[in-house]
Amino acid sequence: MPSISVKTLAGSDAGSVDLDNDTFGTAPNIPLMHQVVNAQLAARRAGTHKTKTRAEVRGGGAKPWKQKGTGRARAGSSRSPIWIGGGNAHGPRPRDYSERTNKKMIKLALRCALSDRFADEKVIVVDALSFDTPSTKQAKAALSALGAEGRVLVVVGRGNEAAQKSFRNLPEVHMLAVDQLNAYDVLLSDFVIFEKDSLPVSAASVAFNEQGADS
Repeated sequence: MPSISVKTLAGSDAGSVDLDNDTFGTAPNIPLMHQVVNAQLAARRAGTHKTKTRAEVRGGGAKPWKQKGTGRARAGSSRSPIWIGGGNAHGPRPRDYSERTNKKMIKLALRCALSDRFADEKVIVVDALSFDTPSTKQAKAALSALGAEGRVLVVVGRGNEAAQKSFRNLPEVHMLAVDQLNAYDVLLSDFVIFEKDSLPVSAASVAFNEQGADS
């Protein structure tokens, strides 16, 4: 069973904790993670793009000129796609981009992502993200003391309002509640910071965000 050192916000050691082997010791399945992440990103698309066809463009009811005798090409409507101001041929239409992804795939992709970050020593566990009052300055100092650089994913409890307000003004920090964890945000981050109490203790307890999955 893998274990990891627990840190304080000042960067000092505060013991160690055992990690669930299924959650942080799974061999990464790259094709699966790719499929799940693509499905999640596809589900974010509004799909409201649309252009007007020649039937929807206003005007063009009258024939521009007579069929013969002018020396010009035949034209039946000024709303033809080849005319300026005409309709659009084969343009985008409203559609649903979501893909079907079952829950087992989503959970496994998250475990693979967490295992990949743990294998790269990019997972940090702190004893508690406790701030007396919200302070962006203290949050920035904590990240520096923990050695978290680049894009950082901070997993906080829903009731920890002081930590949420402390980290939310830092542009390089993305915060998620425990039940919102997903493979995309884990893979997008250089470091993932957990509170000791928010660590998944078993494969079945890994919470995940079902947004982007039609199960």
